[in-house]
Amino acid sequence: MTSLKNRYDQIDATLTEWMARHGIRLLRFSLGVVFFWFGALKFFPGLSPAQSLAGDTMSALSFGVLSPDTAVFILAIWECLIGLGLITGYFLRATLALLWLQMVGTVTPLFLYPELCFTVFPIAPTLEGQYIIKNMVLIAAGIVIGATVRGGRLTAVPVAEG
Repeated sequence: MTSLKNRYDQIDATLTEWMARHGIRLLRFSLGVVFFWFGALKFFPGLSPAQSLAGDTMSALSFGVLSPDTAVFILAIWECLIGLGLITGYFLRATLALLWLQMVGTVTPLFLYPELCFTVFPIAPTLEGQYIIKNMVLIAAGIVIGATVRGGRLTAVPVAEG
């Protein structure tokens, strides 16, 4: 039985070390793909399910200075830049600043258009509402990536404090 436990611990340690070594890079890349993909969809009218709500929200946030179409075009560029920054790893601080600023704008429809985001406020989100609420995961991913911009890394084994 001890042999089986030792083998399990060895496999677990190997996998944990692999995840610690590659996890942030994979998180950054996958988050970048999501942003780039969703941004690219906005360049083609009618392909993004969030296009109308995003355009109306940005138009409202700009007090009508931006038309919904112009707002969506700017958002498409913005999201593609976030995606490229995350995928390449270049300019991560600026990329993450753009991400968090964009995320603030993303949650505002919950407050500006609750009738579009909930069938029963605040407990039953519509598909658009779910789309917005899932952004909490993207924000958390950005925070984890942000914790590494000064060279921090994940470790497979805790570091003893002393």
